[in-house]
Amino acid sequence: MMSDESPMKLLNPGPVTLTARVRAALARPDMCHREAEFADMCSRILSKLGAVYPASQAGYTPVLLTSSGTGAVEAMLSVVPRREHAKGTRTLVVANGVYGERAAAMLAAQGKEHDVVSSPWTRPMDLAKVDELLAKGGYAHVFAVHHETTTGRLNDLPALGALCKRHGVKLLLDAVSSFAGEDIRFDEWNLEACAGTANKCLHGVPGIAFVLVAHEVFTARETGATSVYLDLFRYRREQTKGFSPFTQAVHALFALDEALDELAALGGWETRHQKYVALTRQVREGLFALGIQPFLEDADSTGATLSSYRLPRGLTYEALHDHLKRKGFVIYAGQGPFSGEMFRVAVMGDVDATDMTRLLAEVRATMP
Repeated sequence: MMSDESPMKLLNPGPVTLTARVRAALARPDMCHREAEFADMCSRILSKLGAVYPASQAGYTPVLLTSSGTGAVEAMLSVVPRREHAKGTRTLVVANGVYGERAAAMLAAQGKEHDVVSSPWTRPMDLAKVDELLAKGGYAHVFAVHHETTTGRLNDLPALGALCKRHGVKLLLDAVSSFAGEDIRFDEWNLEACAGTANKCLHGVPGIAFVLVAHEVFTARETGATSVYLDLFRYRREQTKGFSPFTQAVHALFALDEALDELAALGGWETRHQKYVALTRQVREGLFALGIQPFLEDADSTGATLSSYRLPRGLTYEALHDHLKRKGFVIYAGQGPFSGEMFRVAVMGDVDATDMTRLLAEVRATMP
């Protein structure tokens, strides 16, 4: 195992390896969540979140929650009307992985009318079917996952967004693994809301998540929440003054405050995206040279933040994982039916090209 002086490099899709700057923020003096200084910090963080994508500043309101990214996605669904207010409108979920299917399960648990356009986890979204269903009418929202970390696929949101725009249907986006790491086109994709988290591309710590919501949502309709805790409308009302209806993860907010400053100082999301692209290319090419293939046949559809690879014959995930962990790296297993077939490598957080070179050397050492 690695010593305390040599921190583990986390190549899982969050939490990430923290920079020294963000880790130091966790040691700020303790703060009560009902004091003015806390409200000032939250207001500052909300402003910074809105500025990550300048295109969102004019038309979208950030809302903070103490939760995982999954909590933010479920809270985002409070913009979908409850059955008694739905007036026949439905949500169309486009799923090609764990997280799209999870959103459908959330809508089912909330008793909200929805349909699902499913594709195999190894395939792109079925846009032809989406177009066919939207043309029939009756849908108010489409839900999609931007970066589906089940396989590392970056879904074709420009094409899906164009369909939403053409059919006059609003898009709800799970951007948990893409916010601050991939391009998000708010107007072009007819985006009504997107959910994100602190502990992925923003390089904060787990515990804080958020949703960016079009301003008019909070004035044009009543809440569709079916939960007391995950009601975005209630959070929005109280966060206009910097506070929240429930206790927020104060120290996680310290880290997010610093992480957002660090992101801006390093050039914003575009610079971070380019770093991810370079690191993912380095890993992909290095593994290919070892005879390890990308898991997706259309590997060019892989996102910048995480990619998946086929385990070579004769090497189990457990053997690869355990060797790499002894050498200071944590990778990620496949999910569901792919648990014994693939491994995943994320490049978020405080990692660089030197780390990837060392990773590739250690993978080589495990090869049969």
